[in-house]
Amino acid sequence: MNYSPFVLSLWVSSWAGIIALIFGTLIAWALVKIPFKGKWIAEGLVMAPLILPPTLLGYYLLVVFGQRGLGAWFEQWLGFRIVFTIQGAIIAATIAALPLVIQTIQVSIAAISREIEEAALIDGCTKWLLFVKIYLPLIWRGLLAGGVLGFLRAMGDFGTTLMVAGNIPGRTQTMSMAIYDAAQANNISQANQLALILSSIGFGLIFFVIRLRQKADDNS
Repeated sequence: MNYSPFVLSLWVSSWAGIIALIFGTLIAWALVKIPFKGKWIAEGLVMAPLILPPTLLGYYLLVVFGQRGLGAWFEQWLGFRIVFTIQGAIIAATIAALPLVIQTIQVSIAAISREIEEAALIDGCTKWLLFVKIYLPLIWRGLLAGGVLGFLRAMGDFGTTLMVAGNIPGRTQTMSMAIYDAAQANNISQANQLALILSSIGFGLIFFVIRLRQKADDNS
């Protein structure tokens, strides 16, 4: 079944945003709260997708998930391919979005006062209840901002997703790729329409988050 670039973009970016938010929260928590040797190496690896050219990052993912890497294992044991599929597009978009999510949530976690944690533990709060009852209410704005940024970064990704998933109309062609194809074909009308939709989604979500945070600050 073939899908429009708009539907594919929403599908890929939604899944990528959710996955990046889950893993990004865990990684951000570990980087801020858990002391371990070589943390600077871990932070460098986490931030690498922001520094490496998208095509280079996509090439590394292509090597890892290709038939000479983990791709053969996925196909044999799980029954599906990664490269040039929608699953590959989700993985690529997730990797591209992860650093922004982690950086945003790290700031919120680092801002939590140590005294609040110690007081809750003294009162008999378990680590799980501490996370649910104390941490989440304090970092919800960071989680919201990180989730939105991850979603938008995944939706706008081009190079990394192109290398891993390809540009297959109806199967892996997202809106960013469709804009590129339309511009290459000198179909300016279609390119403008897609650009307007993508820009409206991006600015709309950013303004929504900013307004929500302003209301929260006014009520606090």
